[in-house]
Amino acid sequence: MFKKTALATALAATALVGISQVQADDYKVDIEGQHAFIQFKINHLGYSYILGNFEEFSGQFHYDPENLEASSLMMEVDVTSLNSNHAERDRHILSDDYLSAGDYPTATFVSTGFEPTGDAEGVLTGDLTLKGETQSIEMPVTMVGEGEDPWGSYRAGFEGSTMLTLSDFNIDMSGLPEVMHELELYVTFEGVRQ
Repeated sequence: MFKKTALATALAATALVGISQVQADDYKVDIEGQHAFIQFKINHLGYSYILGNFEEFSGQFHYDPENLEASSLMMEVDVTSLNSNHAERDRHILSDDYLSAGDYPTATFVSTGFEPTGDAEGVLTGDLTLKGETQSIEMPVTMVGEGEDPWGSYRAGFEGSTMLTLSDFNIDMSGLPEVMHELELYVTFEGVRQ
């Protein structure tokens, strides 16, 4: 469960979307049945890659095909849900050596703008807060698809990825090869229209 401070952060982020946008174009990210993912990929010592994901998160987005510039996204991630399929490594990543998850159990992303670059793509900008540090990032996103589902709801799905420099978030990688100083973040978010 998220701490009360994390809930307050999420509520404040939601307020940024604007009351006027609470209408049929608001979507809740569907986290059931693996319909959304927050994954990462980082080089392992220059020899291979480590893949992992965060298993607990929530989010919502606003999408209106008639007004793409008004698109927005808010995500909240339980950092302690990190899973790289290696328990000892996960404990190390979550320790004070890297993510300090005991002190910073929640990461958030709140978009600040969207620039369409094509019919089904664009660049989402926003503030990513991780390990207590907030940095503005850009993430190219592409629509996967939208339409009615078999249960009578309307869905829309997107994917995007970006590279993060870990030192920007006070994650010290100085004792490791330079190829490990950056991490690729991959996000897929399918939402149900509210």
